[in-house]
Amino acid sequence: MRRKRVKVYTSLEDFEQVANPIVTTGTFDGVHIGHQKIISRLKDLATQHQGETVLLTFYPHPRMVLFPEDNDLKLLTTQEEKIALLEKLGIHHLIILPFTKEFSRLTSLEFVRNILVNKIKTKKLVIGYNHHFGRNREGSFEHLKEYGPMYGFDVEEIPAQDLENVEISSTKIRAALQVGDASIADKYLGYQYSISGKVVDGKKNGRTIGFPTANISVLDKYKLIPADGVYAVSLLHRHTCYSGMLNIGNNPTIAEKGRTVEVNIFDFDKDIYGEEIRVYFKQRLRSELKFGNLDELKKQLALDKEQVKRVFGLIK
Repeated sequence: MRRKRVKVYTSLEDFEQVANPIVTTGTFDGVHIGHQKIISRLKDLATQHQGETVLLTFYPHPRMVLFPEDNDLKLLTTQEEKIALLEKLGIHHLIILPFTKEFSRLTSLEFVRNILVNKIKTKKLVIGYNHHFGRNREGSFEHLKEYGPMYGFDVEEIPAQDLENVEISSTKIRAALQVGDASIADKYLGYQYSISGKVVDGKKNGRTIGFPTANISVLDKYKLIPADGVYAVSLLHRHTCYSGMLNIGNNPTIAEKGRTVEVNIFDFDKDIYGEEIRVYFKQRLRSELKFGNLDELKKQLALDKEQVKRVFGLIK
């Protein structure tokens, strides 16, 4: 049975009214296992009440608008990735509202009355633990419990989800990736973290020492690229999956300038310049190191390749 495609709206005026909307709202960056719990409950309620699920989110991320000086914020998911994840989870309707300074000035009451009630006609609202909304994040679950009876909708709060006694959040997943801990990030996400981009022309230094690489240009400037270092990865090219080892960094041994993302794809010898590949992070092997010469680098890369093969069970 084919999965229904999610209907995506970029303004409230385009939203098609549905019977018994079961609604949630938030940024949902990463669509991690905490978010997945909310969506699971949303779907259960939609089934119980013969309704349809509606997820209201925002773009750009509110922090980028409210704190433009904090330009270091990177996101776990691009717009396209978020839409694909939400579609896979079975959301019926996805509203992506433009987040502006003007929008941020809506009070919590105006947000509830003007958007949740008048535009979406929410029947039930499901929110995550400690969810805040409206001007200065003044709105809370307590406010919603007060507004619900006034405007004819029920509200339910999903408790914080934890794994091994650690509360899961997008912020914690970003922090894990920023130190290269792909394993923790994957646990909290419930899937393997990935980046995608086009293969671009590089210096071809890897080819001279027997480890040719595909240089990846990540097109979305807000996408979080994990910490510098060497990783065991799998990658997807034209619906075929390969294993490989990926380096993120500045290639200090050959004194290249600028941060690059390049992957040595195992058992692969095709010209893929200009094509898109997606890389899935399995495990970080080590930090990026500066070697005395190319021979030392070559020996280390051979050891790295063996370790990657062990990670994937290709050798014992």
